[in-house]
Amino acid sequence: MRAFLFFLALISALPVFAASRCDVNVPTEHVEVAQLNLAYQSIGRDSDPALLLVMGLGGQLIHWPDEVLVALCQQGFRVIRYDNRDVGLSRWRQAPASANLTYQVLRYKLGLSVAAPYSLNDMAEDGLGLMDTLHVERFHVLGVSMGGMIAQHMAAVAPERVESLTLIMSSSGAQGLPTPSPALVQLLARREAPNREAALEQQADLLAALGSPQVEDDRQALLQQAAQSYDRAFNPEGVERQIMAILAEPSRVELLNSLRLPTLVVHGTADPLLPVMHGVHLAAHIQGSQLKLIPGLAHRFQEQFKVPLLAAVLPYLATQRLTDVHLAAY
Repeated sequence: MRAFLFFLALISALPVFAASRCDVNVPTEHVEVAQLNLAYQSIGRDSDPALLLVMGLGGQLIHWPDEVLVALCQQGFRVIRYDNRDVGLSRWRQAPASANLTYQVLRYKLGLSVAAPYSLNDMAEDGLGLMDTLHVERFHVLGVSMGGMIAQHMAAVAPERVESLTLIMSSSGAQGLPTPSPALVQLLARREAPNREAALEQQADLLAALGSPQVEDDRQALLQQAAQSYDRAFNPEGVERQIMAILAEPSRVELLNSLRLPTLVVHGTADPLLPVMHGVHLAAHIQGSQLKLIPGLAHRFQEQFKVPLLAAVLPYLATQRLTDVHLAAY
């Protein structure tokens, strides 16, 4: 009887243990990687399979929704998120030379080569360097938008280390795919602001434009999101350099054709920045990949789409984690 009562007490305590293990309010730590000081957070047990989250253009680690982090961690992953170079709390030891975004965009429109201070492959090396410093040999990668492009490079550079890919709202970068409207591109490239208030209004405009037409955004909520980002870190020149890295990137079709690892591609049918054919084309060029299309999803993590996003991602990652556990037993 005593043993039975102990078992009941243990079972009832499990949710508490899980909540503690998956606390998203962990300190932000820093590691030296090449010429960078990268800011990161690690959520979950060090002994669990690692899942590296790679954020998109201008995004900071705080832009991963807490509910998503907790769900991934409770599934048994050590979730690692970080600020890419040029955003958030990550810092250069010596910043690259500044470049003229307007001029490089003009060259891009004319079909000329774009000179970027660094490449998406360089950004992939940042993530791999972070995992080196954390002594994580093999890991899964989940990237969103530009982060998905960086993740593709990670898998190509270190195929022996990347266990699986999850690519959300991303692209193959191939020529001929649908492009966003000029108005949206202008909002994306608009980075000059005379003061904090103007910067917040600009970011709220961009967030609204990237949202789903099925959802009516609360302007004050958008401004609050923009304020959270601005007050943590504001580096418009850094985001411009990230834009140039994307523009300078050639098609990744050849790279994608060479990949041989489990891959899930998730895309929204209402994505205004990378229309749905970007996701379809991406999946078509990764052998054996799975494609999940989410009706109405645009190019933001909006509250109304967190459930379908998790429904698409969690079963796939659960299968990958079980494969890890099974292989580790042999």
